[in-house]
Amino acid sequence: MSPESGAAAAKRRSRRTTLVGWSFVLPNFLGFAALTLVPVLATLLLAFTNWNSYSTPEWVGLENFRRMFGSDTFWVALSNTAWYAVGHIPLTLAASLGLAVLLNQKLRGVGFLRTAFFFPYITSLVAVAVVWNMLFSPDLGPVNQLLRAVGVGHPPGWTTSTDWAMPAVIITSVWRDMGYYMVLYLAGLQAIPAELYEAARVDGAGPWQRFWHITVPALRPTTFFVLVMLTISSFKVFDLVQIMTEGGPGRSTLVLSQVIFREGIKQGRFGYSSAISLVLFVIVLMITAVQFRFQRRNER
Repeated sequence: MSPESGAAAAKRRSRRTTLVGWSFVLPNFLGFAALTLVPVLATLLLAFTNWNSYSTPEWVGLENFRRMFGSDTFWVALSNTAWYAVGHIPLTLAASLGLAVLLNQKLRGVGFLRTAFFFPYITSLVAVAVVWNMLFSPDLGPVNQLLRAVGVGHPPGWTTSTDWAMPAVIITSVWRDMGYYMVLYLAGLQAIPAELYEAARVDGAGPWQRFWHITVPALRPTTFFVLVMLTISSFKVFDLVQIMTEGGPGRSTLVLSQVIFREGIKQGRFGYSSAISLVLFVIVLMITAVQFRFQRRNER
């Protein structure tokens, strides 16, 4: 075979490999482009327009943003979203890590326990919200009945109280999500070499020292991933709040995703709702960028 024919054959094989690769990638990319990329780009453009889906979009520049930053509802929703994130992220992180460490031991029925804690994550969110609303019922709910039984004379009103509605949502969300992140932590724990623990035990390290000096550093990549995922999910929370409280009582649990839904889907002000969506995207992007920066700094 001449060098020219060999080069041509190699080029054909390379082209065939490329086409095979694109045949696997293209279906997923088309779905991503149609359902995610194009809507995101459309939102970016609509944020600077006035559009109600029936008329031609009218360019208004920064008017939607001026209106948004001057709206009391926007700031209330932003503070509620931050309040939810501050409660949901660390509690879920701690609960999932604690469960993973506990269920990584050789316990009787550990497989059943892992399944039981993971099950709420795949349960219908509507069912979860309805059941927890019943549990948090001020008069007949088991939570308040238990509090009265242990001596609490005036238990919280939970979802009927402006002070306790958000904690009730956070508790429900942590209970639902911790099983999923527990599985991620279990995968990380099982990748840690057992020899490290054995060597530390021989050197006289106690359980807390082994956890702090071996488990926590080894789980740093997993913790970073969990933290990023929790941040994103916390700031775009919608369905659980909508079902449990609908943003109430008053505006005590109103979050940004609900304002976007109300302004866009209910009121038909798609330009204004797109502007809020863009601001929410920028907030999450900035927080995630800070998290990546800290992660890179820790890896050095």
